[in-house]
Amino acid sequence: MVFEPPQRLVRALGETAPGDGADWLEKLPGAAREAVALRGLTVERVQVPGGRSSLVVLVRTADDTPAVLKLAPARSRPESERAALAHWNGLGTVRLLEPSSPDGALLLERLHPDVSVRSLPEAKALLEAAATLRRLWVEPPAGDAAHAFETVAERTGRQAEAMRAGAAGSPEVAPLVSAALAAREELLAAPPEHRLLHGTFRQSKVLSAGRMPWLAVGPDPVVGEHAFDLARLVRDRVEDLIAQPSGAATTRRRVKRLAESLEVDRERLRGWALFRAVESGVRARRVGRERDAELLLEFAGWLQRDV
Repeated sequence: MVFEPPQRLVRALGETAPGDGADWLEKLPGAAREAVALRGLTVERVQVPGGRSSLVVLVRTADDTPAVLKLAPARSRPESERAALAHWNGLGTVRLLEPSSPDGALLLERLHPDVSVRSLPEAKALLEAAATLRRLWVEPPAGDAAHAFETVAERTGRQAEAMRAGAAGSPEVAPLVSAALAAREELLAAPPEHRLLHGTFRQSKVLSAGRMPWLAVGPDPVVGEHAFDLARLVRDRVEDLIAQPSGAATTRRRVKRLAESLEVDRERLRGWALFRAVESGVRARRVGRERDAELLLEFAGWLQRDV
């Protein structure tokens, strides 16, 4: 079996980690073969287009159970993902089939990888995604296990430094960055709860399943408040929102509807949605994805004006 990494993964790692990413990709085929042999798996195929941070291989275990083998570089924090999946234990998420592994690969329950809630009409997709997200908001593990996860303050602190650097010499971006950083400072001053969060939740991370209609996959877990997790969902299908003459009004209604349905403070949700959109926009600009940056920063501008 030739474990050819999908082009989506190659491009993403080339943007975010050109040195380490290239080294990891070079070793990936051998690492995948070793992981398959170690577990006695039968390979069906590599999932394409796959994700932006890992290789996903559809496999069968020795007893012919359908499963997924996931290999990710250390910078994608696979052990943090393992710890979160173990803590959730299948409640709202894909189930972990191995509690630990000698090689860092994840062996996961097989869902329906080609069917996400994005296949539903937009209103229904948002409803189902939000219902799935609610199940994940649990108390984080105590003791030593708690150290597996970043806090929202830690993660956004790293991102804030990159945003400041990205705004330097860019007067058209600087006001949005300033607004996003000010929102972060205010939000971190008094977070209303500390829960285990998915961290990178969006519609494409919710897949059709057998034991439940929909389950979440691919967390980059973090500990913090609900509004931070929900904020990424606010901008789902951003290209469609930008294309609508009423896109700004639709965004305001979406913020209100999501906040009310999940009992999250609307202004906190708007603030985190602003921060996360600006952070993603500045990052896209930095790696040359100008079209993505333009969409995200325009969207962020709507959120900044909605005061």
